[in-house]
Amino acid sequence: MKIKDLVKYWDKHARGRLTRDAYFTALSDQHHQRLEKLSALYPMKSSQDLIRDLVSAALDELETSFPYQQGTKVVAYDEDGFEIYEDRGLTPKFVSLSQKHIQKLKARQLESAA
Repeated sequence: MKIKDLVKYWDKHARGRLTRDAYFTALSDQHHQRLEKLSALYPMKSSQDLIRDLVSAALDELETSFPYQQGTKVVAYDEDGFEIYEDRGLTPKFVSLSQKHIQKLKARQLESAA
């Protein structure tokens, strides 16, 4: 999700599973004021919800901003028959690490539910 899409997202009901992990951070006075203004615009959203959504959108945008680095392995062909090479940059590493972390979170949730 892009940062610019957050307003549309906030206007709808959010869905998804939340972890029990909490993060605490101190904001600058300027960012705190901006968050308060945003909270006034969306009174049904808590400041924590807004921060969570902003961080989620920023991480999604960060993932899509990693530069493509062409590898040597052909993984597909485009509609014109040109070769598409694997990405050897940060994106596949980030995705792999994300999947490992998600599996750990799911296992922890199953353990706590049992």
